[in-house]
Amino acid sequence: MTDEGRPLHRRIESFRTWVEEWLHGLYHGMIEHPSFEKIEKEAEDVEDTFLFACFADAFGIPSPVSYYTVELLPYLADEFEGWERRMWDRDSLLERKGQQYHFH
Repeated sequence: MTDEGRPLHRRIESFRTWVEEWLHGLYHGMIEHPSFEKIEKEAEDVEDTFLFACFADAFGIPSPVSYYTVELLPYLADEFEGWERRMWDRDSLLERKGQQYHFH
């Protein structure tokens, strides 16, 4: 059935639904998604910093804290391998923040 055969209130309802979906997608793309990305990056930085403070000797940096935090390793084992890979592959935290704020 074409739009012409449907009652006017159904066509208006269909158009309003389409506009609401379109506006939600626009809002998500312009406002929500960039915010989510920044929050996720910041949370990842905080997690990386915490894990680095706990397990700095994994990178050859002696730390007396590591002796006490080794008890956390069974709880963090799932995240440890990915964290270690990220730490070896990425720039330093200062370089990363510099790119974020355009301090080149």
